[in-house]
Amino acid sequence: MPSSRPADRRARAQALPPAAPQDERAIAGFLDRAWAESGLSKLTLDSYRRDLEGLARWLATRGRDLAGVDREVLYDYLSRRTTDGYAARSNARLLSALRAFYGQQVRMGLREADPTALLDPPKLRRSLPKALSESEVEALINAPDTDTPAGLRDRAMVELMYATGLRVSELVNLPATALNLRQGVVRVMGKGSKERLVPLGEEAQHWLERYIAQARPALAGGRAAAPLFLGRGGEAISRQQFWNVVKRLALLAGIDPAKASPHGLRHSFATHLLNHGADLRALQMLLGHSSLSTTQIYTLVAREGLKRLHQQHHPRA
Repeated sequence: MPSSRPADRRARAQALPPAAPQDERAIAGFLDRAWAESGLSKLTLDSYRRDLEGLARWLATRGRDLAGVDREVLYDYLSRRTTDGYAARSNARLLSALRAFYGQQVRMGLREADPTALLDPPKLRRSLPKALSESEVEALINAPDTDTPAGLRDRAMVELMYATGLRVSELVNLPATALNLRQGVVRVMGKGSKERLVPLGEEAQHWLERYIAQARPALAGGRAAAPLFLGRGGEAISRQQFWNVVKRLALLAGIDPAKASPHGLRHSFATHLLNHGADLRALQMLLGHSSLSTTQIYTLVAREGLKRLHQQHHPRA
């Protein structure tokens, strides 16, 4: 049985031949049309590209291409990935990419039938978002050394993320022009190029003002820079760099790093708002969720928190 370690899976994938030229053209055309029609984000398009290229390279070893795929071939590919140890969520994402690709092919008249039509997505275990407690968030926020430009930047980033519930991709891609400190709002470009205004709060405003006045010019090194949050050399800080910042601050704050992540701050924002009586519809707008059902998972998080509180403190729990 093939090893299921990620490094071994990557090595096997890299050993596959390149995709057929007609498949590369088909994938590029699909991505261009998907961007134009649906305004999909770069992250989604990159994910679709990786998944489709992975299938195309696997098909090349069998002398086939994307155009000639049928349901049995796709089923075989998904089964092979499961045997190789790919997670159900990874296969569900792949199936989403395949449905988008072949659905477009059918609409354009390039295929008569969609080979993904009767393929069932893998069952995903519904896991609740992990949020920090309010005291843990407070400790994390207070951990940076604000006497240094990088520390002041880190404080401003964590304050902003907890104050607004931004996705990490939204945070690191914020342009400096997105802030309106006079009105106390930030303009966010979310998934599907949907724009929303999110209030900042006084603490986040204070630390953003300090960062912009005292730290950002030093990090920019005298160069004009469009991104709000800068790393070395005046470049935009990356998702991975911010992930490392949060882990390092968690260690400084005495928090288990496994519990702390950029996305965990977004979950904490939503959970704490709901615990303090926020309206679910308002929370949906703040988070930029297209569907209320996505936001409703936080009601389960709040309910689990109440259960734990009852078990810890009620004499007859």
